[in-house]
Amino acid sequence: MSAKVFVPKDSAALSVGAEGVAREIARVAATRGIAVEIVRTGSRGALFLEPLVEVEAGGARHGYAGVGASDVASLFDASFLSGGAHPKSIGEVAKHPFLARQTRLTFARCGIVDPLSLGDYRAHGGLRGLAAAAEAPARIVQDVIDSGLRGRGGAGFPAGVKWRTVAAAQADRKYVVCNADEGDSGTFADRMILEGDPFLLIEGMAIAGLATGATTGYVYIRSEYPHGFETFSAALEIAREAGILGRDVMGSGRAFEIEARLGAGAYICGEETSLLDSLEGKRGQVRPKPPLPALAGLFGKPTVINNVLTFCAVPFVMAEGPKAYAGLGMGRSRGTQPFQIGGALKNGGLVELAFGATIRELVEDFGGGSSTGTPLRAVQVGGPLGAYFPPSLWDTPLDYEAMLAKGGMVGHGGIVAFDGTVDMARQAQFAFEFCAHESCGKCTPCRIGSTRGAETLARARRGEDREANLELVRDLCETLTDASLCALGGLTPMPVMSALNHFPEDFAKPPVRLAAE
Repeated sequence: MSAKVFVPKDSAALSVGAEGVAREIARVAATRGIAVEIVRTGSRGALFLEPLVEVEAGGARHGYAGVGASDVASLFDASFLSGGAHPKSIGEVAKHPFLARQTRLTFARCGIVDPLSLGDYRAHGGLRGLAAAAEAPARIVQDVIDSGLRGRGGAGFPAGVKWRTVAAAQADRKYVVCNADEGDSGTFADRMILEGDPFLLIEGMAIAGLATGATTGYVYIRSEYPHGFETFSAALEIAREAGILGRDVMGSGRAFEIEARLGAGAYICGEETSLLDSLEGKRGQVRPKPPLPALAGLFGKPTVINNVLTFCAVPFVMAEGPKAYAGLGMGRSRGTQPFQIGGALKNGGLVELAFGATIRELVEDFGGGSSTGTPLRAVQVGGPLGAYFPPSLWDTPLDYEAMLAKGGMVGHGGIVAFDGTVDMARQAQFAFEFCAHESCGKCTPCRIGSTRGAETLARARRGEDREANLELVRDLCETLTDASLCALGGLTPMPVMSALNHFPEDFAKPPVRLAAE
């Protein structure tokens, strides 16, 4: 019987040499006449441990972290196939502090299963939710409502309410669209699912199809995710052959099919209506609302549009019941949120916790604090349009309403830490520059306001009429918030104003020369 070795093929692991490690394990095993089965998995999300090699021994998975191809021979010498001691050993992987303290629902399988093995997926609880949905499709929408699941794309709109609207709409055709255009800085949860547990997304979208009467689904995957696109496309073929997709989904008598589409490379296509335009073959531009996509979405038909993490939460709700999901979290934020932590942290990666954990827990307990030796100074939550929080606000619970009350947002769960070298005035200027670069150009506040904002902050940083220019920036932010057509322009003031309000000293520094920027 051959030993089983697990080596991730997640993009993060590949970037630090996982492919070479897998090849070397196969080579050394062959040279020594040892039978080894190498299983390529996704990542568990403890990215600071990659490449993380695991072996099954004594009924548990034992890990060896930061393995390079040059370490492989010594691993064999140390009998790692039976969990032997080695300087790279971290013991039983599931008991590692970074993983053991998490509440993993959406990411329960990621990094554990072969992403393209349907048998592996079933053995770890997969398809139970879809089976329950196929038996009683009429109850799906109410279960999703009762679970308290809100859209994980950032807006936090109740998923079940959106599904109910589409289900009630009268049309000859309906669609389910998944927004996998994960463009926020510091986010990678969608990519990890596409690469490490693609059947979960297929299952969640199929449930949405059964719930609403939609027969076709599209997954819009950002073009920068070639590995995710390849793995997900392969998973679709396997799902079709197994009857999970097609004319008779899981014996329900209902049809549902999914197509994967590569994105157009624009941040604005992460906005749902721009994404729909792009799917239709048009330039990605924001549509005025109403009409809502739930009533007139893709090709003018009723459309459910949610992001990857929203669809991936639904199988648990259907398998375990809405109360099990609603029993986690706080306030109106129920269930779990996969947070992605990075920046100037010792331990970057994905942390799935129930809503209510604090920023401090994420950056200090899980992130391990500063990686640079300089104390952390600011944390941005929610991507490039999220607020910058000083240490005095790090005890804020990560909950939609609690974050909003402090001038921030949860967003897609991206958390980026900055050490004491950061210039917050420069970060504020960058927010305007980012908006100007990514604007679709359809509305004046975003198109022109972002450009003028960057110019005005640059003048203030050069010491030109500083107070007057900073006051002008505040007025401009109010205009963008109130008058922009979508959240790109509407949320750009959030990082700008948080920097101004929480780090005023950076805007009072001696004039700087900006030619090098």
